[in-house]
Amino acid sequence: MSDWTRVWPQLVEATGETLYMVGVSALLTVLLGIPLGILLTVTAPGALTPQPLLNRFLGLVVNLGRSLPFIILLFLVAPVTRGIVGTTIGSTAAIVPLTIGAVPFLARLVETSLREVAPGKVEAAMSMGARRRDVVRTVLLPEARPSLIAGITVTVVALISYSAMAGAVGGGGLGDFAIRFGYQQFRTDITLLTVVLLLGIVQALQWAGDHWARRLAHV
Repeated sequence: MSDWTRVWPQLVEATGETLYMVGVSALLTVLLGIPLGILLTVTAPGALTPQPLLNRFLGLVVNLGRSLPFIILLFLVAPVTRGIVGTTIGSTAAIVPLTIGAVPFLARLVETSLREVAPGKVEAAMSMGARRRDVVRTVLLPEARPSLIAGITVTVVALISYSAMAGAVGGGGLGDFAIRFGYQQFRTDITLLTVVLLLGIVQALQWAGDHWARRLAHV
């Protein structure tokens, strides 16, 4: 009983750290990833404002960001993290690599969602005199809303997985808790409890995202 009395506060704290890391990095990812996805879409050949060189450069950067395993990215961006936060340890420091790893992922999902919008709707708006930036705001984004929400949901779920890996190298959160109190102390029950908690968070987020996307699809 005394052992669990010691563990529970640590579990609550670790859960809070995970939600903090994922919440802040998800917000930053949306703020950066959606504009990047829009830019990838509108600069593509045959798009609203085709700029092949810029599009290829952005595509290269996004593909590079998506191809790097997150555990390697943690170490590669350590100097950037230290420059921004002042340290590479802790949940606040983990937000930097989490965001850098997730932005390219979301940008590609946004690009895919926007490309699924029927070209006829874009052409109709252009024929009515709409400016290119207005087409993005009034046609592309509204029409792609359900798909965009689904993409954001997938990204947030991925961030939870990334945050667990960040915990393994000093990022705090449930990943760190599972290693320190479960794996290192040979406590299978604590490890399983952490896994169940992570699964519960993922299922709740997935349900909320799916529910929101379905509602937007019928608006």
